[in-house]
Amino acid sequence: MRPSLLAAVAAVALLPAVAAVALLPAAIASAQDRSAANRLIDEGMNHSQAMQTAQHLTDVIGPRMTNSPAMRTAEAWTAEQFAKWGLKNVHKEGFPFGRGWSIERSSVRMVSPRPLQLTAIPIAWTPATNGAVTAPVIVAPMKRERDFDKWRGQLRGKIVMVTMPGTGDEPSSAPFRRLSGEDIAKLDVYVQPEHDPESADRRLKRLDFSQKLDAFLKAEGAVAYVTQSYRDGKLLHGEGYLFGRGETPAVPGIELAAEDYRRLARLAKAGPAPTIEVLSDVRYDDSDVNAYNIIAEIPGTDPKAGYVMAGAHLDSWVAGDGAADNAAGSAMVMEAARILAATGQRPKRTIRFALWSGEEQGILGSMAYVEQHLATRGRPGDAPQSGLKRYYGWTNRWPITPKPGYADLAAYFNIDNGSGKLRGLYAENNPAAVPMLKEWLSPYASMGAGNVVQRTTGGTDHVFMQAVGVQGFQFIQDPLDYGSRIHHSSADTFDHLKGEDMRQASVVLAGVLLAAANADKALPRPPVPTQPAPTNPFAYTDTDD
Repeated sequence: MRPSLLAAVAAVALLPAVAAVALLPAAIASAQDRSAANRLIDEGMNHSQAMQTAQHLTDVIGPRMTNSPAMRTAEAWTAEQFAKWGLKNVHKEGFPFGRGWSIERSSVRMVSPRPLQLTAIPIAWTPATNGAVTAPVIVAPMKRERDFDKWRGQLRGKIVMVTMPGTGDEPSSAPFRRLSGEDIAKLDVYVQPEHDPESADRRLKRLDFSQKLDAFLKAEGAVAYVTQSYRDGKLLHGEGYLFGRGETPAVPGIELAAEDYRRLARLAKAGPAPTIEVLSDVRYDDSDVNAYNIIAEIPGTDPKAGYVMAGAHLDSWVAGDGAADNAAGSAMVMEAARILAATGQRPKRTIRFALWSGEEQGILGSMAYVEQHLATRGRPGDAPQSGLKRYYGWTNRWPITPKPGYADLAAYFNIDNGSGKLRGLYAENNPAAVPMLKEWLSPYASMGAGNVVQRTTGGTDHVFMQAVGVQGFQFIQDPLDYGSRIHHSSADTFDHLKGEDMRQASVVLAGVLLAAANADKALPRPPVPTQPAPTNPFAYTDTDD
């Protein structure tokens, strides 16, 4: 055998060994990742604080309306917990919001034709009644400005029932459910974006109607107004959106349980109209018009690597205790932070945690974060907007201008669908991100969390990050009874949280954050959005929409 051939054979023989050596760092890294996952699982399953955190937020602090005294307590307590667990750079970031509002006590009862306590709640940001007021009701459904003429001159001294009474809505499916594999597979669909420039104008018109209705009721001398709960089963909600200073309503407003509302409507139809007594003892707080996001970090070892982020909204409505929406998500984010800190993780990228405020009034807290840290929308001369008008108009403002920190955020992960088990991630129409997301979830696939689907999601704190081209993701969650009876309702209490699910979710979130923070490559980004063409350029606007 010639020497040159012998050398070649020897080189070939050495290839597997060389390859093994070359692959060794990756194998070690993979083993280290799995070892880290084991530590996260142990800490999160055997030493969990998730339910204790959720219990304090719900039973002790209670519902956390943006800028209310309870929300201020929650802001301080969560920041204190982050610091206690060893997180760094714990601080709050303010943004303009409006008035605080809280309920001291309330009572609504029918006086005639018989005494009966009714199930009711004051509507958010409506004023107090200044003691109990007693008056006959009048059923005067109004949902368009042109409806005012029908009732002009008939409302003075009355309590006005402004919702059209229905006949009841019996459930057609089980209120509590978990996702099957088939359910999840149906989510793996690319949904084409739809651009309707006039949709924001229609939503703003509905907001303007609320202000016009209040002005009409005041001018007509109404004592108070009453709406019907949109769920049966004696559930209440009490949402209201006129929270800006100088924008809050002038007429006290009450939401009645659907069954009680329809009883009054039947009595009014049969005659004579029933008389009810309303006591709404509510308080405004104008001490600070700013709302505050709570921020905390686990610092990264590479200052140039940027950061990954997890968030959940801390604020809630007040009919219940804001448990599933969203003390659950806040507790999971906090628990993921505690797990990572307790196991001594030193990620390459910084891991940042956010508890948002103002989500229930238009995702305003995370919008403020985007504007402060990531990108602005619109031109310098655009008129400033406040309240829900900012929410409705924000995605129609062009162009998008990235800020210096735009590229630093590698990925954001949001939790806001109750306390159900995490089943995976929505890829938000980003097919290029799917392989990496699946890899990050893979250690937790046996916990049911290994799925990645294409579908987009909306209505919570990742949407404005997605809207400027930043990687924002929402988790797939088992729905439980979140949508059927808990979301925003008086039944949203600690009793409906599932500890087993929340422990699993906290571990999965911690693991995904650590994998994202240590990843060699960043997730593939979509391009910075530019102003799209209307999806249907030939559409006509329905004036009643």
